[in-house]
Amino acid sequence: MTLANRLLPWQQQNWEHLCSYIVQKRIPQALLITGNKGLGKQQLADQFAAALLCATPKADGIACGLCNSCLLINAETHPDFIRLQPEEPGKDITIGQIRNLITRLTLKPQFETHRVVIINPADKMNNAAANAFLKCLEEPTERTLIILITEKPAKLPATIVSRCQKMPVATPDRETVVAWLAETLQRDADKNKTLYANVSLAQGAPLLALEYANDETLTLRNDCFNAWVAIAKQLKSPVMIAEDWHKLPASPLIFWITSWVIDLTKCFYHPKTENLYNPDLNGQLQELSQRLELKGLYKLYDLLLAGRQRLDTQINKQLLFEEILIQWRELNRSQ
Repeated sequence: MTLANRLLPWQQQNWEHLCSYIVQKRIPQALLITGNKGLGKQQLADQFAAALLCATPKADGIACGLCNSCLLINAETHPDFIRLQPEEPGKDITIGQIRNLITRLTLKPQFETHRVVIINPADKMNNAAANAFLKCLEEPTERTLIILITEKPAKLPATIVSRCQKMPVATPDRETVVAWLAETLQRDADKNKTLYANVSLAQGAPLLALEYANDETLTLRNDCFNAWVAIAKQLKSPVMIAEDWHKLPASPLIFWITSWVIDLTKCFYHPKTENLYNPDLNGQLQELSQRLELKGLYKLYDLLLAGRQRLDTQINKQLLFEEILIQWRELNRSQ
């Protein structure tokens, strides 16, 4: 890991709060950093960890990047900097991992500063792991800070949350995100509607918008929306589209569909374009809304909410999309 040694522009207030812990010499035993995906929660935690471990931090609190501790962090060999995450993507953090952590924490930090543990995503601790982890919070070891990172704090046991200092990372305003994205990609924000579309698609999360801009997620979203419109016009089969869609990442696709339904509902009240989830699709959404009724949209919305909750189960995703798309077709056919 190589630290950038600079803050993301929307994190300044969070950073000042973290620096106050250092200035006041009141480092919490546990810190819970929350916020939507793509806001840089991990980067913020890394910067704070580096600042605590750095021998000669800068005036603004950022780690120097040159001392022995910083070099060890960049080489991922610092003995007092511990990361804990699922051993495989999509898996849980296990009780075995937590027990290994507890064993390591029984030893004193090897340097004279602090020891930092970052657990991300913290909500991936299974029940047994969470219960075992509670011991770390109930019996804290000296000069040790545990940072928990999660997009889903509601999934953490209340006994863990109550023992942490909270730091929510807020989503910045759209203009800040667009300006940062334009600078990062070296594009003209005033002339590039694609930047705004990516920011809207990412729900204002800057790093997610950057990821979308680099991997052409917007193109995939547009292809899916065109298929959605084709079903509404009875030009394509819901079953055939569902067969294609089940090969795509289900969570973002369900979100896209949900956002289209929300926007269609808003269209009944003639909203400003910028108030839509998908302002770049405004024309087609307005056209679709004229052939629909709110009652049917609400039923489809309820189905989508239920589908989102079932994504973490062993659900047949193709059948889920078939159910959604068939209901969408029937909603349009009845008009």
